[in-house]
Amino acid sequence: MTAAGAVRVRPAWWRRVPLHVVVVGVAVIWAVPLLGLVVSAFRPSWAVLSSGWWESFALPGDYTLENYRRVLDRDGMALSLFNSLAVVVPATVLTVALGAAAAYALAGMRFRLRSAVLLTVVALIIVPIQITLVPLLRVFNTLDLTGSFLGIWLVHLGFGLPFAVYLLHNFFAAIPRELFEAAEMDGASRSQIFLSIVLPVARPALAALAIFDFVWTWNDLLVALIFLGGFRDVAPMTVAVSQLVASRGDGWEILTSAAVLSVLVPMAVFVALQRHFVRGLLAGVSKG
Repeated sequence: MTAAGAVRVRPAWWRRVPLHVVVVGVAVIWAVPLLGLVVSAFRPSWAVLSSGWWESFALPGDYTLENYRRVLDRDGMALSLFNSLAVVVPATVLTVALGAAAAYALAGMRFRLRSAVLLTVVALIIVPIQITLVPLLRVFNTLDLTGSFLGIWLVHLGFGLPFAVYLLHNFFAAIPRELFEAAEMDGASRSQIFLSIVLPVARPALAALAIFDFVWTWNDLLVALIFLGGFRDVAPMTVAVSQLVASRGDGWEILTSAAVLSVLVPMAVFVALQRHFVRGLLAGVSKG
């Protein structure tokens, strides 16, 4: 390779400066409000009202954990945290499990109308959730499923399953068919192939899907408010925080504490599975 070719393949460092400036600028725009949210969550009420959060760094004693105690105890956020986990964990497990089984059937089996089924799955992804809420709510009211965890599990399963099938189908379709054929020659059934070969190989894709579905379900407010009704005994974090805004709109230290609590769990899930995230999203492309 000539020197000129080397320059074209690997640009000089100064050519990357504009890109780095843009990336740093976007990171700062996102990070500064988040930093202000976290800092305000640890400040007492009088400090929040009397000075900006950036001034608290010059005041060593200007921090407290009292806000979190009030949010968890008096404002009932501990129950809402449990409710969120009770909604999100089963909904995510059901979506990943059923999505993996359906995607394996579409990718590994040959049957009539398979292409039509896959096209229907893709079409369901682009259907706006909002236009389905009223018909679903009428059906759920008839079946007495509103206000229950079972009802919202089914709703999130229905909304998340098309994307799960589409994402996992692309990954499963990239697995060499020789692997399946060799297992069948050894006497393995389709269920054994799915459990012993496909799922272990698809672990990165399953982790990426789990992160997507967990975070989407955790951050959902509209579906939870409609199908759980906003009752405190079943209200998840998003509903509880929205109600807190109405009742404590002037209590910035309480609202910021509740907001910090609401992002801790999805952040922990992402950190735990992040090494699989990008690998899972790009696995189908790299294998194709």
